Amino acid sequence: MGDIVNLKRVRKKRGRAAKNEQAAANRAKFGCRKDERQAAEAERRLAAKRLDHLKRDE
Repeated sequence: MGDIVNLKRVRKKRGRAAKNEQAAANRAKFGCRKDERQAAEAERRLAAKRLDHLKRDE
């Protein structure tokens, strides 16, 4: 005979595993750390500032 299994626990465990898998996929797809976001924003601003300085005044 097999072991007695609480079906509610098995369903909850399976649901948590699916949510964790989805969360990992979302982190890989959308996630970046706050410091990375801020560094990218600062770099973008610096590039825009350099471009503005190179424009000719006519």
